[in-house]
Amino acid sequence: MASFRSEARWNLAKRSKFRHDLAMAKYQTGSHTKHRLQYHLVWIPKYRRRVLRGKVVIRLKKLLYEACRINKWWTSELSIQEDHVHLIIQTKPSDSVAEVVQRLKGGTSRVIRKEYPELEEFLWGDSFWADGYFAETVGNVDEDVVRRYIREQRR
Repeated sequence: MASFRSEARWNLAKRSKFRHDLAMAKYQTGSHTKHRLQYHLVWIPKYRRRVLRGKVVIRLKKLLYEACRINKWWTSELSIQEDHVHLIIQTKPSDSVAEVVQRLKGGTSRVIRKEYPELEEFLWGDSFWADGYFAETVGNVDEDVVRRYIREQRR
């Protein structure tokens, strides 16, 4: 009987997490909007140094999730490699992609450089991250499906 109860609790927890993930990945509502703006973002440390390891990765993940929580953004995927960061993030229409990246890179750079001064040996200067980033929109349907849908609206 005890194993059934714990299994039932586990299944309930999994279902509620699944519903939460679906709700956040679907459409969000503003005062006069319905939106689902998702972006795949990639950026690298300065000089593409392989410094994203160990405790730095753990701290960086916490910082990125915290920044998303504070700004009411949703992170659906995060992968930190030794020399780059991949992130799929859902934002609000009022936040531009450039502003989102600026907040993520700027905030994490300040904290990482302060908490890990030993990285100064590899990354001199004022910034932890290289200039620039890659950004691409992400969606459930591809461009051809949307084009076909718009064309068929004229009929």
